[in-house]
Amino acid sequence: MDETTTPAAPIGLRRAPKGMAWIPGGTFLMGSEDFYPEERPVHPVAVDGFFLDVHPVTVAAFRRFVQDTGHLTLAERPLDPARYPDADPALLVPGSLVFRQTPGPVPLDDYRRWWEYVPGANWRHPEGPGSTLDGRELHPVTHVAHQDALAYAAWAGKDLPTEAEWEYAARGGLEGATYAWGDDFTPRGRRMANTWHGDFPWRPDTPTGRPGTTPVGRYPAGGHGLHDMTGNVWEWTADHYTTRHPDAPAKPCCVPRNPRNQHGAPGPDGFARRTIKGGSHLCAPSYCLRYRPAARQGESEDTSTCHLGFRCIRRRL
Repeated sequence: MDETTTPAAPIGLRRAPKGMAWIPGGTFLMGSEDFYPEERPVHPVAVDGFFLDVHPVTVAAFRRFVQDTGHLTLAERPLDPARYPDADPALLVPGSLVFRQTPGPVPLDDYRRWWEYVPGANWRHPEGPGSTLDGRELHPVTHVAHQDALAYAAWAGKDLPTEAEWEYAARGGLEGATYAWGDDFTPRGRRMANTWHGDFPWRPDTPTGRPGTTPVGRYPAGGHGLHDMTGNVWEWTADHYTTRHPDAPAKPCCVPRNPRNQHGAPGPDGFARRTIKGGSHLCAPSYCLRYRPAARQGESEDTSTCHLGFRCIRRRL
């Protein structure tokens, strides 16, 4: 892979991977007591330094990977009926989940009002057949399942970050702050990330009147020079999902270092779930206030959607 000089590289390292930022190691308080139950309890975690992509993997980068490897994403492969015994046979065709803006206000107690499984939707056709990637080369790639993200990372000589590494990087050195940039959601009226403004799920406050991803880097970088750690797309991590964090250690000497959760309870559908972080352009304060470093959610490994992507880590050169 291409390399370039990085001013933020640690002392003793002359060259750093292109498009990555150095995140110095340290100890931080992971989680939050103020929002959703799965973010509790707050507990100290230590991580070693690492390099992290400065923005989510883009359509252009993912296209190079596919051209080089011939990789076929999960959303492009036929579905095995044995894995989905209760599914409508008509829907057991390659596809992915697409957000459908509702024509007016709807109750927020059923996500099926605005989510639809669309045959033919995939990373090449984000809204389904007939949609294209024209003009989206610098948008985050979407409709990638966990195994697709792992395949890309292996090709790039990288990995997926753990939940702890991801959250530590997203905080940018702001211990305990609500957002990646501080405690004010829109400082001086400025929007800091691509999240839902307006009435969810029918009236977004955007120039086009429609929600969607934006080019990476459009919004301000965080404390480590990282873009889009908040909003735009959710991001896969390496960790299995648990419904709460482990309790804080009884003694300071026992603070976990570089924790990695390799075991987790499957979801209601029986599939393993991984932790996703960061929120997306579909996160609204009235429904999903998860555009915060501490926020977390579980997602089935086989899921792909129009608001889920990833970025990569390199722990050593």
